[in-house]
Amino acid sequence: MQLNAMQVLKFGGSSVATAENMGKVLVLAEAAARQRPTVVVVSALGGVTDTLIAAGHRAATADASYRDLLRELEQRHLEAVRGLLPITGQSGVLSVVKTHCNELESLCDGVFALGELSARTLDRLVSYGELLSSRLLAAALAARGTANQWLDSRQLICTDARYGHAAVDFARTNPLIQAAVTGEVALYVAPGFVASAPDGSTTTLGRGGSDYTAAIFAGALGAERLEIWTDVSGMMTADPRLVRAARPIARISYQEAMELSHFGAKVLYPPTIQPVMRAGIPLWIKNTFAPEDAGTLVEVSPPANHAFVRGISSIGPISLLRLEGSGMVGVPGFSRRLFAALAREQVNVILITQSSSEHSICVAVSTPDADRAQQAANQEFTHEMRAGLLDPLDREDELAIVALVGEQMKNHPGISGRLFGALGQNGVNIRAIAQGSSEKNISTVIRQQDVRKAINVLHETFFEATTRQVNVVVAGVGNVGRKLLEQLHRQQPWLREKLHLNLRVVGLANSRHFVLAEEGIDLGAWETALDTGKPLNLEQLTQEVLALNLRNTVFVDVTASAEVAQVYEQLLTRSVAVVACNKVAASAEYQRYARLKSLAQEFNTQFLFETNVGAGLPIIGTLNDLLRSGDEVQRMQAVLSGTLNFVFNNYDGTRPFAEVVRQAQAEGYTEPDPRLDLTGVDVARKILILAREAGYALEMEEIQNESFLPAACLEGDVPAFYEQLAAHETHFRSLYDAAAAQGRKLRFVASFAEGQARVGLESVAPGHDLYSLQGKDNAVLFYTNRYVEQPLVIKGAGAGAEVTASGVFADVLRAAH
Repeated sequence: MQLNAMQVLKFGGSSVATAENMGKVLVLAEAAARQRPTVVVVSALGGVTDTLIAAGHRAATADASYRDLLRELEQRHLEAVRGLLPITGQSGVLSVVKTHCNELESLCDGVFALGELSARTLDRLVSYGELLSSRLLAAALAARGTANQWLDSRQLICTDARYGHAAVDFARTNPLIQAAVTGEVALYVAPGFVASAPDGSTTTLGRGGSDYTAAIFAGALGAERLEIWTDVSGMMTADPRLVRAARPIARISYQEAMELSHFGAKVLYPPTIQPVMRAGIPLWIKNTFAPEDAGTLVEVSPPANHAFVRGISSIGPISLLRLEGSGMVGVPGFSRRLFAALAREQVNVILITQSSSEHSICVAVSTPDADRAQQAANQEFTHEMRAGLLDPLDREDELAIVALVGEQMKNHPGISGRLFGALGQNGVNIRAIAQGSSEKNISTVIRQQDVRKAINVLHETFFEATTRQVNVVVAGVGNVGRKLLEQLHRQQPWLREKLHLNLRVVGLANSRHFVLAEEGIDLGAWETALDTGKPLNLEQLTQEVLALNLRNTVFVDVTASAEVAQVYEQLLTRSVAVVACNKVAASAEYQRYARLKSLAQEFNTQFLFETNVGAGLPIIGTLNDLLRSGDEVQRMQAVLSGTLNFVFNNYDGTRPFAEVVRQAQAEGYTEPDPRLDLTGVDVARKILILAREAGYALEMEEIQNESFLPAACLEGDVPAFYEQLAAHETHFRSLYDAAAAQGRKLRFVASFAEGQARVGLESVAPGHDLYSLQGKDNAVLFYTNRYVEQPLVIKGAGAGAEVTASGVFADVLRAAH
């Protein structure tokens, strides 16, 4: 039988964890053997190797509970025998299990007596996991009538005596495998992970050892293919536990697979696939529990496709060690000494970056190795540090590496720019960068707590370019907030289809409760979700929003609360965009306003408050566009209160002034306390915000407010306010009559010119742009260097929950883009 027609199948620990799982392996092995001669390599039952190691260490520390672990292992294997084999075929296999378990107990008893666990003894101890699982699989196949031959990998794979991570002697190993696997039977079963030293003692092949065993067999036999069967359907574009939209990679090169595996993809361990990579043998990664899935084909030269980034991977926790000092410049040998010191401590360097000035060198190591690495480096350079030539070694923990991998990246400019831009827009700070000369990998060191966000951001950027996910938190569900949620709910399908935005509300808060849901809140039942949420604590809400650390997060403040406005800084410094319907922050002292604007710029996010001035009217956006295009504002005239415009459009003396104000409040045009509108305070805030946006550092107290209300109207509470309005009807009637006698209309006007701002009641003549305002209209007149005699006019409804919500919605979309 032709050996080059053979195939090797390897099944991992999850595939043989239980009798039920092992039953699936039997079916797959038999189907493979019907196609061509097959070698099946198996790992220990899932978790067994860790248990054996734990038993050995307990024995070495005189902890007699190692016997409990051994009894559990024995019972587990006996149950597997009973679950897989018919009663008539169990006795021989049960005897083998008992024999091996007795040997294990004797071995651990010896460790217990000596109080020492050598690397040699540990290798022998952990080898029993694969010996037991492979014996059990071979017996189960035979019981089903499938002829097979069990091979002892210890007799075929020869290594040196470096116990725990032995090196294979291929010159001796390959002939032994070729002599043992003759093709006389269709199916061979071999334990993975185990081998033997020159003296015949048991060695192990280290991490990924069973994969390595399979690759050794495949390489020695010149197999047609190697299949790695695990519990995932191949390699994925990202870790599916972190990225819900991750998808399988159909074909990938060996080099790309090794890069992804090195940086955290657990499907393959890079050193294990060297034998098949050298021989050009294709490797399939398949799912034992979904065998119909295509899986991933790893090959030497996969066909090119449009996906120049093949996958995203991460590894952590890692620590950065930074060696720097003026004494390094121009002095050869520092790097060599550093790496030699780390090598002596068997510390693996994951990433290296060095400044072009030779002033510093930075290495990333696994955090469990960081103490040894730091001590080794400090000892190596003690003299230089004492002499002041080098600074004390700097160490930074709680970091991780996120890497983009793809062979075709080298042919596509701008990949690094897109990576850095996407991370920067989401507040992910990069601590170090490395890119190999082959350009197959771009690695970034970031905070470990940002890994989930970073991988999702990058996956969206490079694999889901058609759809962008935006996560919205809404504080305030009054009239405007409710309308906003209705609009968001109604527009979600349209946004996905037309704008390719997956906009979802992940948080809600009112004055009593808040709720956060990473997967999104059902906007058809948001009231129930909020009513059953946590008691409102703004600091807790803010911290939980930041802890979720979701990409493209937008915090929407639809309140009038000064307390809510206080959390903006925390959000902006973590690159969470803020959309404020609340005027408190933008009209606060200038220093605070300027700081919020500066933070948004510094942390590459948005602080938007269009609805602060004209509800849904594009007033601030238009002003910003004028300034960005090089224009300059000379003066502004505006009616900025839909409430006051409604009042003066509806007051003609036939009804009491107080009654018209009540109507405005009933129809939702006023603040809860209508005095904020009628005193002109709200209008003063709005012209203040416009003046600031135009580039003037005004404070609220600098705005001249000419109130038309008698002083008595401002005393007491809201009911008293209405009583005083009624009592002063003659005053309001006189204002109206004076204007009407001249054919004019009353308008509460905000003006800005030459750095000065004022608000007050004016009578406007026919023909003026403010004369014809209807209902609750607002209007702004911009006189600029370009619009000198005829102003740029923005006019429309300036109050009402629906239009205000639409303005907030528009700001959310601006933040999303």
